[in-house]
Amino acid sequence: MDSAAKDEMQPELSPGPEWPEQERAEQLARGAALKWASGIFYRPEQLARLGQYRSREVQRTCSLEARLKSVVQSYLEGVQTGVWQLARAIEAVQGTREALSQARGLLQGMSQALRTLEPLRERVAQYKQLQALSHLLPRLRAVPAAVAHTQTLIDAQQFLEAYVSLRELEQLREDTWAPLGGLELPVFQGLDLLFEALGQALEAAAGAAGKLAREDPALLVAAVRVAEVETGRTTPLGQVPRDWRQRCLRALQEGLEQTHFGSPLLPAPGALPGWLEALRVALPVELATAEALVAPCCPPQYNVVQLWAHTLHSGLRRSLQHLLAGPELEAADAFALLHWALHVYLGQEMMGSLELGPEADVSQLEPLLTLENIEQLEATFVANVQASVSQWLQNALDGEVAEWGREQGPNTDPSGSYYSPMPAIVLQILEENIHVASLVSESLQQRVHGMALSELGTFLRSFSDALIRFSRDHLRGKAMAPHYVPYLLAALNHQSALSSSVSVLQLDGAPSGALAPVEAALDKLQRRICRLVLEALQAELQPLFADLPSRQWLSSPELLESVCERTGRFCQDFGRVRNPTVQLLLAEAERAVVLQYLRALMQGRLVCRGADERTQAAERLRHDAAQLQQLFLGLGLEENAQCAPVLLALRELLNLRDPALLGLEVAGLQQQFPDVRCGRGSRREEKPEGGENGADTPPWCPGSEDHVSALLGLRGDLSREQQLVALSSLQAALPPSPRASRRALFSLVPAPAPAPASCLPSGSCARALLLSE
Repeated sequence: MDSAAKDEMQPELSPGPEWPEQERAEQLARGAALKWASGIFYRPEQLARLGQYRSREVQRTCSLEARLKSVVQSYLEGVQTGVWQLARAIEAVQGTREALSQARGLLQGMSQALRTLEPLRERVAQYKQLQALSHLLPRLRAVPAAVAHTQTLIDAQQFLEAYVSLRELEQLREDTWAPLGGLELPVFQGLDLLFEALGQALEAAAGAAGKLAREDPALLVAAVRVAEVETGRTTPLGQVPRDWRQRCLRALQEGLEQTHFGSPLLPAPGALPGWLEALRVALPVELATAEALVAPCCPPQYNVVQLWAHTLHSGLRRSLQHLLAGPELEAADAFALLHWALHVYLGQEMMGSLELGPEADVSQLEPLLTLENIEQLEATFVANVQASVSQWLQNALDGEVAEWGREQGPNTDPSGSYYSPMPAIVLQILEENIHVASLVSESLQQRVHGMALSELGTFLRSFSDALIRFSRDHLRGKAMAPHYVPYLLAALNHQSALSSSVSVLQLDGAPSGALAPVEAALDKLQRRICRLVLEALQAELQPLFADLPSRQWLSSPELLESVCERTGRFCQDFGRVRNPTVQLLLAEAERAVVLQYLRALMQGRLVCRGADERTQAAERLRHDAAQLQQLFLGLGLEENAQCAPVLLALRELLNLRDPALLGLEVAGLQQQFPDVRCGRGSRREEKPEGGENGADTPPWCPGSEDHVSALLGLRGDLSREQQLVALSSLQAALPPSPRASRRALFSLVPAPAPAPASCLPSGSCARALLLSE
């Protein structure tokens, strides 16, 4: 571009307003120059160089002005070039706009022409459709007949032929879609319904796979082949795939569950074991059928045996969960379900059969019963069994109690001992329930074992309470029992039988103290029965001991002979008690007689009048001791278990002629019988075992001085000072002998209150006072 053209294109630049910063910049420059000049020319000697500075600044100013002019000139030339290019661009845009306007006009004219050709295009499309239909018309005319024939084939379960016919009809429909632009002819509207009908027919065949495999395996094979072919076929674009394989598998599972678990009704109470037994027989047969007949009719990827096993397992599990969600099961049903689910189902009789392949393994699946289900069933079983056991034990006890008031005595076994089947029945009931529970699981066995021990303890308490009521009614005359003591002895045999056989309830591996509460209850029952028997014996003997000691007792043995006769008659049935209980009972009876004897001596009814009477009383004590020993030896009590030798020790107190030696005799008495050391006026703190008819121990334990004083008072020749000297020996006595008796005697005998302190001190006056009394 020449300079003339550029000049023509360059616009005239009018001087614009000055820059706002220009004036300020100039001021700053002037100020800086003044500052510099004042610094340079501050000293007079530098004024001579002013010319040099002026020329230098002039040169610098000229150089700066030249550079500024060059920059400004370059800027102005660039601006001029840009303005020229913008003018050329405006001209080009205007030309383009005019060309586009012309093209828009041409297009509008062409659209008008196209609208005039639209009817012709439609005619052409219709012609093409009519041309296509004219070629397909013979085949389209046969469609209704083909549809009806296909429906007939489906109804006749000819699945392969029906599927081929449907595929031909579907292919014909696809051939008409393209020429008709995706329009479906009315003649094909029922085709989808036919496909659905065929799919339902295949589902029905798969649902009855087990039956078809036995009766018509070809039909099952045809159904599976059609499902496989349709599933593997590529469907046209826009058509939903028909996954007939999954439909057949679902139908197969549903049919299998419907066959065995389809009933909505739960088994009636008591019918569950029969239902489980039917499943035990049916499920292995079903799996064997699947492995032998159904699996060969299906592709390997179906895993028929595994599918069969998992389907049966899932259906059974849902049925059991539904059953447990219903009403609470009875004990028999709960036991049957626990035993069947934990042992039978996975055992060799069912899913663990060696005849089944590894595909039928269901051990890795969810268990039929969850831990919560097992806990629920065990609790239900234990609660129901506990109620039944409690009722059975109560019935057994009621039957036993009903016999106590009859006119006939207790039954005996061949050995002559009193016998009743009640202990054997009680233990058999408990043992059988524990054994039955062990067939299910260890946890259930432990639960039933704990329940059995609890119920046995309750039974023993009820038995004890019944004995107390029986004794109370008899003693009060409300219901006199003709054979009161024999039935108490029979009850003692029952306790002995339970004690000797309760070990059958001990579980293997259980701690040794598991039966301790029951054994303690049995011991308590034994003591209570013995106490009732001894109370009856004391009631028999108490009138006889009212006259002992007395002048008649000194002169004649008839009084003790009556005691021995009545005691022997009372104890004659003790031989019907089994060992070792009979030894315990005889020992307690002998001690009761001796205690009655000691109580009578302590009452102070007799005081010897002289040495002859003391000798006579001592001889009577010796004779009585020998007579009692002979009586109980004859009854079978061992000599070392007898308490009668205490009378011989008392005999020495009476037979001693020198009163100065009484201290030694008193000390010897204390060594042989340590309980004579009990302190004066002390109260026994041990709680008696209660009962309606008395306690095991009396509420009062007299002081040893009271006992000894009462015994020394029998002599009738001792002053108060002599008694005190003899009693003082108790304070300095030696420890009891190792061979001393450990059975309580004196601690169970109440002594009379001691004489007042104002009693006459002299022995002769005391004897006179006692004789006057």
